[in-house]
Amino acid sequence: MEKIKIAVVGLGNIGKAVCEAVNAAEDMELCGIVRRASAEGETLNEIKIVDDIKKFDKVNKVDVAILCGPSREVPGMAEKYLPMGINTVDSFDIHSEIWDLKTRLDGIAKANNACSIISTGMDPGADSIIRALFLALTPRGITYTNFGPGMSMGHTVAVKAIAGVKSALSMTIPAGAGTHNRMVYVEIEPGADFAAVAEKIKSDPYFVNDNTKVTLVDNVNDLIDMGHAANIVRKGVSGTAHNQLLEFTMKVNNPALTAQMMVSCARASMRRPPGCYTVVELPLIDLLPGGTEQIIRSLV
Repeated sequence: MEKIKIAVVGLGNIGKAVCEAVNAAEDMELCGIVRRASAEGETLNEIKIVDDIKKFDKVNKVDVAILCGPSREVPGMAEKYLPMGINTVDSFDIHSEIWDLKTRLDGIAKANNACSIISTGMDPGADSIIRALFLALTPRGITYTNFGPGMSMGHTVAVKAIAGVKSALSMTIPAGAGTHNRMVYVEIEPGADFAAVAEKIKSDPYFVNDNTKVTLVDNVNDLIDMGHAANIVRKGVSGTAHNQLLEFTMKVNNPALTAQMMVSCARASMRRPPGCYTVVELPLIDLLPGGTEQIIRSLV
């Protein structure tokens, strides 16, 4: 079996977890890591780290670039790799912009015989698939997605990008019926105005629709726990039968689950025609290793 050749772009919490998930996948090979601040000859567990994918010895053999940068950098990153004929997978998590990103990347992917799978991870991603299944089972009704308590990777990265923030942690606290409180803990740079920083955080699109409390702390690292949780509940109607209650709960290490979903979608990208896809457009079987007969015999 020829292995899928993977390049990991970015080496934060998600990037490191993706490297581990790729190494654990029998049908994949980690070709190298791309990050802007790499030094000449730098490696991670003997895997080459470069600041440009063109510096890989076998760049022409990379099948999929898994993009592990901040969501706001994902569009530009994908537009860099798709024209090289390299598939891309990301965990873009700005829900209101997903359709626009899909249409933006679809033409580029098709023009270069490549595949892009966007917004994979925990939510959007795994949770999106559960919500779609619940909708299929109960076409009429209401779904509530409750997150936490736990660390939100996307929100934390967004806070860290705000001027005056030295380090940050954003915790999501479920308030019920799909509403949430955001507890943000920050260290600020010397000379920064905490009140001004707090206002910038609260007005950021990641936080503007939630009740957000910003707290100044001496050391963010003392507070960090990368666990997270999701509880999805749907009460609805199947056919004409009312009072159908569906519930899904998971408690996870956020980076590990996000990384595993991205790696599974990298596999799916090798099985899809050129274009840009979200996870709800993918046949579930495309996410799984192994042959069709083996999967059907074991699961159906």
